Amino acid sequence: MVDKIKNMSREELLKLVEIYAKNWLAHDGCWFLSTEETHGMETAMDLDTKSWEKFAEIEARRIKKEFNLPENGGLKALEEAFNYRLYAAINEQKTEWWDENTLVFKMVKCRVQSARHRKGLPLFPCKSVGIVEFSTFAKTIDSRIKTEVISCPPDTVKDFYCGWKFTLED
Repeated sequence: MVDKIKNMSREELLKLVEIYAKNWLAHDGCWFLSTEETHGMETAMDLDTKSWEKFAEIEARRIKKEFNLPENGGLKALEEAFNYRLYAAINEQKTEWWDENTLVFKMVKCRVQSARHRKGLPLFPCKSVGIVEFSTFAKTIDSRIKTEVISCPPDTVKDFYCGWKFTLED
């Protein structure tokens, strides 16, 4: 690791994490728009789904390893893992427990959707990609976790952009 990064203050490191997360998301957006321009929306969505499926697994595996989350750690491990996703540094998210076997994740503020709103664009229809992404992430944390969508664009947004329900199956 570069000595400059090793010697950064906590505040500088937090700023760097935020910049890294914003850059990662900007790259994802640039990739998607370039693919859409070249190959059309249907192909871009198909490739985006495949990409997120792979990325969600990699991200979950690395989070599990680096933060010592237990194998089959259940919904508690999933809730903790959400805090370490790149999203967590730049979006507002929250979790709610409906009961001991049901965890709900909500993306309250989404940087992608907020940017589209500012530009006068319709919401990005991320539901099909999100189903694959969130299911893969959860299953990688614990294979017993079942994922269901509560709401995600193009569904109408209320007090959150997307919501996901996770249940632990025996």
